Order: sequence, then C-alpha cells, then structure tokens
Amino acid sequence: MEFGFTTAAYVVAAILFILSLGGLSGQESAKRAVWYGIVGMALAVAATLIGPGSGFWLLSLILIAGGGAIGYQLATKVQMTQMPELVAAMHSLVGLAAVFVGLIAHFEIGRVADYLAGGGDPYELGTFAALIAKKTAVEINILRVELFLGVFIGAVTFTGSVIAYGKLSGRVGSSATKLPGGHMLNAGAAILSFFCLIWYFNSGGFFPLFIMTLAALFIGYHLIMGIGGADMPVVVSMLNSYSGWAAAAIGFSLGNDLLIVVGALVGSSGAILSYIMCKAMNRSFISVILGGFGGTSGPQMEVEGEQVAIEVDGVATLLNEADSVIIIPGYGMAVAQAQQAVSELVKKLRAKGKNVRFAIHPVAGRLPGHMNVLLAEAKVPYDIVMEMDEINEDFPSTDVAIVIGSNDIVNPAAQDDPNSPIAGMPVLECWKAKNVIVSKRGQGTGYSGIENPLFFKDNTRMLYGDAKASLDKLLPLID
Repeated sequence: MEFGFTTAAYVVAAILFILSLGGLSGQESAKRAVWYGIVGMALAVAATLIGPGSGFWLLSLILIAGGGAIGYQLATKVQMTQMPELVAAMHSLVGLAAVFVGLIAHFEIGRVADYLAGGGDPYELGTFAALIAKKTAVEINILRVELFLGVFIGAVTFTGSVIAYGKLSGRVGSSATKLPGGHMLNAGAAILSFFCLIWYFNSGGFFPLFIMTLAALFIGYHLIMGIGGADMPVVVSMLNSYSGWAAAAIGFSLGNDLLIVVGALVGSSGAILSYIMCKAMNRSFISVILGGFGGTSGPQMEVEGEQVAIEVDGVATLLNEADSVIIIPGYGMAVAQAQQAVSELVKKLRAKGKNVRFAIHPVAGRLPGHMNVLLAEAKVPYDIVMEMDEINEDFPSTDVAIVIGSNDIVNPAAQDDPNSPIAGMPVLECWKAKNVIVSKRGQGTGYSGIENPLFFKDNTRMLYGDAKASLDKLLPLID
C-alpha cells in the first residue's frame, strides 16, 4: 500500500490525540494528556515528512524550525493573562491556512488539467497533483465543493479570530458593535456565498471563489464585532470549533485522513464546549454564533447605594473570626498575577482549621478553564476547587466570600434585572454569604461594562487596589 507506514502512523497519532482530548477533561490527567498530544503531533509530522512530504525535507525542516522558534518565544514570554488572545490568534492562523490550501487546490486543479491536455505526466508536478490526476470528473466536482467550504470556513475563522484577539487584548472595544442592518448584512453575505458555490460548481472559475472569500471575511469580522465582552469565553471556544472544521476541510482537500479526524475532533469538541458554556450562561447557542441575534432590550435597573471600602486589617479580622471561606477568582486575579498569594492565603487559613474552598464559574476569566489552570499553577489542591453547581447552595452557610477580580459571574442583576445583558445567566450567589469581600482595582464596571449591584449591598466591602499587593499585606495579619 502506498505510504503504508504513514497511514499506520496516522492511526496511532489519531489515537494519541483522542487520549489527549479525553485526558484534558480532568486536572489530574491533564499533564499526561498534553504529552499524548505532543507525541502524537511529532509522530504525525515525522510520518508526513517520510511519506507525502518526502523530497521537501529541507524546506519542511526550515519551516518547522522557524515555527518552533516562534512558538518557543511565545510560550516563554506570554503571560497567563494573555492566553485567551494568544489562543484566538492561533485560531486565525488555522483559518488562514485553510484559505491558502483551498486556493492552491483550485489553481492545482487547473494546472493538472492543462498538463494532461498537453500530454504531460502529472506525477512530475508532485504528490498532490498526482492525487488530483487520479480523480474522475465527479470526484473533481466534489473536491471543488470541499475546497470551497474550506475557504469559506477558514475565512470566517480568520477574520473572526483576529477581531476576537483585538477585543481580548483591548485593541478593539469589548462592546457589541454592528453596522446598520447588521443581521441582514450577515444573511446577505451568507446567501451571496451560497450562490457563489453554485456558480463555482458549474464554472470552476476563480472569480466566484474570490467573491465568496471576501463575503466570508466580512461575515467573520461582523459576527464577532456583534458579540459583547460578556460572551467572549464562548466566542473563543466557538472559534476553536471553527478552526477544527477548517482543518477537516483542509484534510478533505489534501486527501489527508489524519487532518480530517483531528479536525472533526477539534470541531465537535469545540462546538460541544460552546453549547455547554452557553447553557451555563443561559445564552442561546444560535444567538451567540449569529453575532448576538436577539438579546435583551430596554433600560437596565438603576443601582442604589454606595460602595463601602474596607482596609486590609478589617479583612484580616473577618478571616480570623471565620470558620468557612469561599474564594471566587476571576480575570482580575490573572491580571494581578495573584494566584500564588491566594495559594499562600489558603494554606494559612487551612492550617488554622478553617474550611476554605474555591468556587469556579464555567466562564470565569476569558478562556474556558482559565481559573483552573491558574490555580493548578499555584498548586492549589484539586479537591477544594469546586464548580458552580457543587458549591452555590453553600453560600448561605459561609462566613466570608472573597471575590478576586470577578464581575459578571457574581452579578445579582442576572437574576433581578430582566433588561440586563446577562439576564438569566446562572451566577455564583456569593451575596448570600454573611460577609463579602471584593478585591478590585477601582469602581469601574469591568471588561463587559455591566454595573454590578453586589458592590453596593450592605454585607459587601470593597478592598480597592492591586489584588497581589493587597494579599501580600493581608498574609502577615492572618494569625
């Protein structure tokens, strides 16, 4: 069998990727799962170089070395707070690759046809050209549909990921922004793309493919611009799904079984995760992926009262007298790089016999699992890190709830204000604790721009300032 070793290696790599994906579902197995993924990818690359990529070793090794060097620099320099935008940026590269592969496949079809018409041997043009030359007219038409869909998904993923990167990094405003007639523009671009598919299928010309690419680039841009900051964790997961389907489309175009399998794994798992997160936020999955279609309207409820500040010594008194403490981490903890200080605080409190746990909302931070990674990095015991559904009912019997850099996931407006942008979203009901301490830089509304009535409640005290600096002052006062 042609490239028999490569095919066998691809099967092993696919199994390793499945084991990696399964292992990432648990903190205890995540490290081992990462190694499964590394070994699987190394095996896949090596098998490709020996098989379909043979003859291009020098170019391949140069590109691998260049990409590895860039990846190493990013991995060592990027802060945990920058991981969401880094993931979005990487998704854009997958989308761009799908666009390039699709366009190259289109030109290669024409080149092979011209070569055959001139009586040439297509095997002289390379492995992919030889693959195309074996296809019947029906199979060529199927390939055209595959590359068309690959370019469409890739273009949407590319511009969508670029805008997501801009929103997450603060280079683009986090509020939902649409052009006049926004949803009709999206629908019009999608309909135009469909007609371009029919046109391209019947003509095989480049122009309909080009028009569709422009329409898809617009759809990706406008869809993500129309999604507000509160939904950005879902957007990152959704773009992950798009990049998977783009990779699968590349696999169909190139006839690469491993790309098809891996793309389907990433695409389906990303879609499932997006759906789970939408349920956790009481969001319509269709609404989010269509750029915030529907949503609430009307004026938001006015917040009455004032924020009452507290100093570090007051927080120390409450914690020293408390028997039970729940800590709610958010993106602000990541920004302040306060996870190590939080871990030290937990060690001190537990050494005094206090019941200390963490409450993790499914969309805390700006990336799925963001807080879990930070706490694992700080060596917080897994068994005291609880999901929202496990711990929400314990707040009424909790002495002190400490909110570190969170806003939307502890916002009671989700339950009380039907006009709030997060209306109906399940939240951590920390205001039911006897005392609530909110560590926050200032009185702003945070990334999503939504006012939080929690900060004005009678049992809430605001500990203003950098979270790490505040905790460093607090630690010596815990006796």
